[in-house]
Amino acid sequence: MSAPSPSTWAVVLAAGSGSRMRADRPKQFLEFEDAPLFWRSAQTFAGMPDIAGIVFVFPPAMLDASARIAEELFSRQPFGLPWKTAPGGKRRQDSVAAGLAVLPKECDTVLVHDSARPFFSAGLATRLLDALSDEIPAAIPALAVTDTVKEVESGRVVRTLDRSRLYAVQTPQAFRRDVLEAAHELSRSENLEATDDASLVEALGRPVAVVEGESGNVKITTPEDARLLDKEAVMIPVTGFGYDVHKYGPGRPMVLGGVPIQGGPEVVAHSDGDVLLHALTDALLGCMGGGDIGQRFPDSDPAYAGMESSLFLREVLEDARRSGLEIVHADLTIIAQIPKVGPHRERIVKNVAALLGLPPERVAVKATTEEGLGFTGEKKGIKSVAVVTAVRRG
Repeated sequence: MSAPSPSTWAVVLAAGSGSRMRADRPKQFLEFEDAPLFWRSAQTFAGMPDIAGIVFVFPPAMLDASARIAEELFSRQPFGLPWKTAPGGKRRQDSVAAGLAVLPKECDTVLVHDSARPFFSAGLATRLLDALSDEIPAAIPALAVTDTVKEVESGRVVRTLDRSRLYAVQTPQAFRRDVLEAAHELSRSENLEATDDASLVEALGRPVAVVEGESGNVKITTPEDARLLDKEAVMIPVTGFGYDVHKYGPGRPMVLGGVPIQGGPEVVAHSDGDVLLHALTDALLGCMGGGDIGQRFPDSDPAYAGMESSLFLREVLEDARRSGLEIVHADLTIIAQIPKVGPHRERIVKNVAALLGLPPERVAVKATTEEGLGFTGEKKGIKSVAVVTAVRRG
């Protein structure tokens, strides 16, 4: 009997006062794309197949009004996910504890996120969940510090810190629920103060994994930051086109979109010969002007012999996100006389969507023949083309 699937919930922290914003309302309620800012985080989490539900932590004095706002938003954009609300506390860690307290008993994994970071990607959250294991109960996103950092006391420099060991931490952060609850219990019993939940897990003596953060995952804190919410200045559309081809012959078992195609012809290839992921990787490179897949992963390099194409895709996807790109849609077409793609289409869509951190409805996989013409029509090979749509934050 297989083990049950883990249940992951997201806790969206929207309980702060936002005093540094100097606005007429807390920053999590500022308008962005015709909804309060906290809704953007909910939309991203709701697009993840791993998320089973969402908890919103709102200011206690605004709890009922905020719940009504959330109910109206869910009616406008139903995600089919359960959701709950909880009243925030005086400190951030108190608000997190309040969110944990209302999670359903079957939840075993939790993502904790500050709603003031509305621009994180589903891919980032997915990578955090992938980093968790029995040995690693927590994972956080972080970016290397590029500025020189000095420790200062009473207006004087005490020392210059080694920035090669310094990272700026972001949210969301991923945790095994039992470990996070134990960390919060420790903070209560020993009166520990922390600015993020990972610090409490560290106090337990448990390891915390670090994954690459996203430069676009900025925190809206000051009036200057609020300019990022200006619709006219926020998004720049970007499109990338990719193409790949492989011939049939003794070589590699056929794989399309990371899915083995039983009974399909073998392909001649240096890597695993996944023509679909090669075209998709090429399109991602096109989005950021990064050359082509042959330049990035040359078939003359023995290191790539037999390598899974998903590894190529993940590496390029990391680069795209570090450059500030947010992937929003992928349109993929397979061109071949054989094999029949239809029986495998659903699995291909699901797998590619998971690799990109997108909901399946944002990944299109189509197939066509060339009516017996050319080398694909003569069953000598297979082609794929890919169009990726992305946005770059301006």
